[in-house]
Amino acid sequence: MKKIVLIAAITLLAAGCRPRNVYPDGIPQSCHALLDKALDRSPQRSAWIGMLADLPQSQREGAAFLLINMPRGDRDTMEVELMRENIDFAYRARERFEWCAALPDSIFFNEVLPYAVVDEVRDSWRRDMFGLFAPIVDTCADMESAARAVNASIPRTVDVEYNTLREKTNQSPAESMRQHMASCTGLSILLVDALRSVGIPARFVATASWHDNRGNHSWTEVMSDGSWRITEYYMPRQWDKTWFMADAGQADADDRTYAIYASSFAPTGDWLPMVWNEKSHDVSGINVTDRYLNTYAAAEQRMRSDGSHTTLSIAMFRSPERATESADRIAANVDVFCGEEQMGGGRTASAERDMNDMLTLWLPKNRRYTLLYEGSDGEMHRRHIDLGGEPQTVRLFAHE
Repeated sequence: MKKIVLIAAITLLAAGCRPRNVYPDGIPQSCHALLDKALDRSPQRSAWIGMLADLPQSQREGAAFLLINMPRGDRDTMEVELMRENIDFAYRARERFEWCAALPDSIFFNEVLPYAVVDEVRDSWRRDMFGLFAPIVDTCADMESAARAVNASIPRTVDVEYNTLREKTNQSPAESMRQHMASCTGLSILLVDALRSVGIPARFVATASWHDNRGNHSWTEVMSDGSWRITEYYMPRQWDKTWFMADAGQADADDRTYAIYASSFAPTGDWLPMVWNEKSHDVSGINVTDRYLNTYAAAEQRMRSDGSHTTLSIAMFRSPERATESADRIAANVDVFCGEEQMGGGRTASAERDMNDMLTLWLPKNRRYTLLYEGSDGEMHRRHIDLGGEPQTVRLFAHE
């Protein structure tokens, strides 16, 4: 009998078969086969299994979730101690803040616990963010007030401002804070991480291009009262009322270029388009376009019916002398501000479009607005508009 067992063992080893991994208590049986598959052929397999055994039992299921769903590149190369630190501080937030303790595991695992937002460099952001933002939210009564406190304070807390001179698009928190600058992608990563550091579910949202092809954009969704709400690094006065909602309201759910996607750490069967890394499908995504279409449609209906808003229509021409000729119109990006708050923006119609086709924005009545656009000299120009109670049309000129 001993010979048979020995021969069987030798045969298994010769065939390259491994015995099944043994996992510590706290990891559901349903995760075992998934972990086996995830860790198979990983050069860090033993280290990850050792980490699971070393963690407190209450943290092991969450750790297993990360190991099962993390990109293989991370599984093979990420520092185990960095993962351990991320898990430790995520669970500290769950113990410290009632709103995090009350989250279902599914939300905590996917929207709070992950060590990364998209494909940024993996760094020790959670320890730093926890130290910065936990004192800010300690006196908050609930998740809503805590999320607003983080959102309102993040620019001065991390000392990072919007600037396209940043080193790269998908900067990690450490990279952005070192430079004190980031573009919308880096700023969105910062806000997602800041919210998650204090146990608030948050996720990255992006479109590869607006409907008028004037560029991509990234922002953040934060969970409030069980629903996803729209915000960004520079906090809007209200959730779901960011400057880009009119653009989001013209997205196309059936075209990946113009659709809106939210990130997910767990697989969704789809991926998040990343314009800085177009070939990568490593970050899972959820097509959330329809919710944006519905949100803006409802907002536009309210603006039409309550009498508080009117329209500002904008056309751009090469010169004042030919402002009645359709052939003189040019497509140009225009941003609209009220004071320092951006109210909207878009791209004017080109010569090929109907003369009645203009960039049209719904704006609060009886305010002064500033239109910011690039002239033919390459400089940014400003035009101040006093919008009354009636619809108004403005002509801008590349050659003033």
